[in-house]
Amino acid sequence: MTIIFAVVSILTISCTSRAVEKEVVESDGSSPIKVIFETDMGNDVDDALALDMLYKYADQNKMEILAITVNKNNKYAPLFIDLMNSWYGYPDIPIGAVTNGAYSGDDGSNYAQTTWEYQVDGKRAFPGGATEGTQFPEAVDLYREVLSQQPKNSVTIVSVGFSTNLARLLDSPSDNFSELTGKDLVNEKVKLLSVMAGSFDENSMQEFNVKIDIKAAQKVFEEWPTQIVASPFELGYQIKYPASSIEKDFTWATPHPLVVAYENYLEMPYDRPTWDLTSMIYVLEGGSEFFTSSKNGQISVDDEGYTSFVETPDGKLQYLKVFAEQAAVLKREFIEIITTKPKNRD
Repeated sequence: MTIIFAVVSILTISCTSRAVEKEVVESDGSSPIKVIFETDMGNDVDDALALDMLYKYADQNKMEILAITVNKNNKYAPLFIDLMNSWYGYPDIPIGAVTNGAYSGDDGSNYAQTTWEYQVDGKRAFPGGATEGTQFPEAVDLYREVLSQQPKNSVTIVSVGFSTNLARLLDSPSDNFSELTGKDLVNEKVKLLSVMAGSFDENSMQEFNVKIDIKAAQKVFEEWPTQIVASPFELGYQIKYPASSIEKDFTWATPHPLVVAYENYLEMPYDRPTWDLTSMIYVLEGGSEFFTSSKNGQISVDDEGYTSFVETPDGKLQYLKVFAEQAAVLKREFIEIITTKPKNRD
């Protein structure tokens, strides 16, 4: 999720960058990609759109959802995810919550709360398994438990919010789940961190996900031991999910939790940038049809939250770009995926 802190001018990307190596992120075709989804659900509705995509990929056996962790310090964020898990047919996905996180604000309407409380005929329209008093496990504890059970170099983390939980995971000590420290556990189990963060064009800005927890972002970009691919603000800003789709493509399910969330985030009709969706789709579709990337290098975060990239031959970090043709392809793909009926409701 990201919020506009400054007027941004999206410039044409130079065509000198090479295409992303697709084999880095693709499944071998015989088994789904193992994914942990890290989100600041409730700030911007693009998190909800990305979550919808995650379920659809699971329906197609392209992704296995190991866990969903929340880095927004608000009780309705995990409750919203719980109701979405149930409605989409995945009620047993574990959910982790942050304690004393960096941010608990409600930007615009708190669509997570609105959707969780939404009623039809005097009853909650989307009952999940959790209640307002449910205590969700601490996100870092859930990370350590889930990662400890996975094969080496097998897990992809899609992070579309603040870096709080990821930084805490790196700092975590050995425990009952694993004798490894957090950094060693990540190095052994995680293949890729696909993150929506930063701004790298000529009008670089203090991107929201970075700005909210600068120290955590600094730590992750400096110390994360495996590959990181960042989808920056200017990429998702170029691709808008259309309000016309929300209004017309979901009439088969009334009410629909994604529609309720979208309609209660901002006054309709509005087209919303697809920041978080880009990090989600990258782990499956990292090829040149969808994206262009920087060369390998290092991403740095200064003390004010500005991000910068320096090309280095041995770097493990890249950031993504799109040309106009790629943006058009991505938009069509987002609409196709999100308007597909969930498997359990087809």
